[in-house]
Amino acid sequence: MRMILLGAPGAGKGTIAKLLTEYDGSVQISTGDILRSAVKEGTPLGKKAKEYMDRGDLVPDALIMDIMEARLKEPDCQKGFILDGFPRTIPQAEELKKLLEKLGIFLNFVANLDVPREVILDRLTTRRTCCNPACQAIYNVKSNPPKEDGTCTLCNHQTIQRDDETEEAINNRLETYNSKTAPLIGYYEKEGLLKTFLSLSSKDTVAEIKKALSA
Repeated sequence: MRMILLGAPGAGKGTIAKLLTEYDGSVQISTGDILRSAVKEGTPLGKKAKEYMDRGDLVPDALIMDIMEARLKEPDCQKGFILDGFPRTIPQAEELKKLLEKLGIFLNFVANLDVPREVILDRLTTRRTCCNPACQAIYNVKSNPPKEDGTCTLCNHQTIQRDDETEEAINNRLETYNSKTAPLIGYYEKEGLLKTFLSLSSKDTVAEIKKALSA
């Protein structure tokens, strides 16, 4: 499969992408992952990106597209790929369209994960993360709690609520998403690529996406 996953923070993009990779061997690609990988490997593009990241600046779209092109040319993408949370803006979507045309790649569709706001707030405000940098296991105080004393079941470090997962921070993230990323829904609808899935359960959503792929 060759697919883009759209969805607000907390829509389950990462979880759903991971489950889909198990379906047919496609690879999950997120901008953060490929940037970190390029920096870690010290590639020429990675070194350029590191200069921006070290200054606390956003990596320019042109450089992100160069890194994305290099990633899509790697052998493991031959089976397919799932772009997790990229593109984030219409200019990025337009550049991605040019890149895919250049590489002769056609998307199956763009899966828009639709989740009610109250569900997102509940998911993210109840999330807890292991503070051990080597572990960072994720828990949910309702559906997948850490140990009774709040420590990680894997490494016994304390679990914490991240600063960006308080209700105020989540509302800010959702406002940013609605202003910058949500317009992509209209963009891909016009392109004839959009399919929207109500995403209340990762398992059910994956089943619906698989059904759409085989239709």
